[in-house]
Amino acid sequence: MKKALNFVLTVFLLFLSVPVSGVPVEKSSNLIRVCVIDGKDRIGLILKSAYKVYEINSDRALMEGNRLHTDIAITKSGLLIGKKEVSPYGVKVKTAKDSTTYIDGRRFRGDIDIIRKDDLKLTVVNNVDLEDYLYGVLYHEVSHRWPQEALKAQAIAARTFALYQKRQNALQPYDLRSDIYSQVYGGSTSEKWSTTRAVNLTKGKILVYNGDIFPSYYHATCAGHTEDASNLWNIDLPPLKGVECDSCKYSPHYKWVKGIPLWEITNKLKENGYKTGRIASIIILSKNSSGRIEKIEIKDEAGVSLILTAKDFRQMIGPNAVRSTKFDISIKGSQAYLQGYGWGHGAGMCQWGAFGMARKGKKAEEILKIYYPGAEIATIDKLKGKT
Repeated sequence: MKKALNFVLTVFLLFLSVPVSGVPVEKSSNLIRVCVIDGKDRIGLILKSAYKVYEINSDRALMEGNRLHTDIAITKSGLLIGKKEVSPYGVKVKTAKDSTTYIDGRRFRGDIDIIRKDDLKLTVVNNVDLEDYLYGVLYHEVSHRWPQEALKAQAIAARTFALYQKRQNALQPYDLRSDIYSQVYGGSTSEKWSTTRAVNLTKGKILVYNGDIFPSYYHATCAGHTEDASNLWNIDLPPLKGVECDSCKYSPHYKWVKGIPLWEITNKLKENGYKTGRIASIIILSKNSSGRIEKIEIKDEAGVSLILTAKDFRQMIGPNAVRSTKFDISIKGSQAYLQGYGWGHGAGMCQWGAFGMARKGKKAEEILKIYYPGAEIATIDKLKGKT
């Protein structure tokens, strides 16, 4: 399947430069591929303008028209578009410029790939211009009611992160997902005037370190100090070493309390391959310089000990339940109680900190240089050949 997907990507890149009658094609080096649906066996598709449907691994047109309202389902041997069975690998849907595509009721700009996977599920990839992609990101990542300078800082960070992921995933079927594990993206359904304005005012602007892009991570609230990214991932750069932050104190996520039943923790551990009995204690073994937990020890009533990184513990229990790795923990009765601080992994820009700085009059460029020390603001055209 991996070879087939790589072949699909190669053909797609070649196909971008071929004009299609009635469906203009623009070649763009800033095209972003976003996985918007994964793991479904049926989707609804609505096209309200001229379109052509191609077999994904060739330039063979399967159907065309001016409007389309249908379901696309997976079969044992291919895809079913309405009542017509087509390609065993998937299809590419190309539309007229500036038209809108509806997928399961959500609006998207750009073209889409519908890929049939070996597990008989569908992956839907939205191929969209970088700036159009950002229109659909900002609303989900920050409030559209925030100060414009905070929105502009977010636009620059999100643009840089998208380009970095595009480079990292060049040989994969898509560059980013549309969820919290990449950048939350809702298509044109999520566009707001204020966030669109922030994207337009920063068009083409990115963050660079030593003249090149880097993963410009960001998170909701750091609660006093951002995290050194090397504590989380295999990356060690001065702009991501962590800085003090006193601007997110008014974040609703600055402090939080969460009670988690011990049986739930036990079940989550077992689901992830850890063997443990009834939990007797959970102890914090160490914290790093940003105040976040490095490791915890979980002991069951038989005295069996299990040592986990706080990062793994958070992912197992759920990043919305354990909002950060900056917490204290105690057991009372049949529950573990967490008193925590901040929300997110903590690396890069603190979004609520950016909000606080913008309210105090700081410009987007100033905010970014505080959270990414040593980084500079540049434009995409300076990176020709590198993206």
